[in-house]
Amino acid sequence: MLRHAARRLVSRTAAAPIARRALATAEVPAEAAEDSTFVEAWKKVAPNIEPPTTPLSLMQPRPPTPATIPTKLTVNFVLPYKSEIANKEVDMVIVPATTGQMGVLPGHVATIAELKPGVLSVHEGNDVTKYFVSSGFAFVHANSIADIVAVEAVPVDQIDPALVQKGLADFTAKLGSASTDLEKAEAQIGVDVHSALNAALTG
Repeated sequence: MLRHAARRLVSRTAAAPIARRALATAEVPAEAAEDSTFVEAWKKVAPNIEPPTTPLSLMQPRPPTPATIPTKLTVNFVLPYKSEIANKEVDMVIVPATTGQMGVLPGHVATIAELKPGVLSVHEGNDVTKYFVSSGFAFVHANSIADIVAVEAVPVDQIDPALVQKGLADFTAKLGSASTDLEKAEAQIGVDVHSALNAALTG
């Protein structure tokens, strides 16, 4: 019975306009809400069973977009194993996007940027904190909140220059002796990351 209900729900809800189901940043409600379209469809095919919880009902409400541009940018910076920065108000962040260095100020247009190996800098007045990030994404929301997710990151001042030079030399040698496409790809990634690390230390 549940399998049939699921099939019917998929076919009916799939016909709903994309705009009704999209969870765009600017449209996240200020208060938690349930997916009414899903609930109505569920009740039609399984009226005696409580509808399951949907992702929409689990989402944390996001503050509405302010009428005026805030003076500060709220930043969240997380790694798979810890939160580096949580709800911190700063003046600006600069992220190493694949399209180039991207500065984010309060009131920045909503966007998503893929990150490449490089330096993420957090600016608070005259203080600048720099992290080296390996890869990830930056989600900039219309309400002056920036969520930055990185696979790996380390403060630039904790990087050992000697180890960076050794790693760059090792991967350069591996790239020169690589015989298969896999070996070449792995060596090239090592060269790219260590080159970015070296640039972070010397830049």
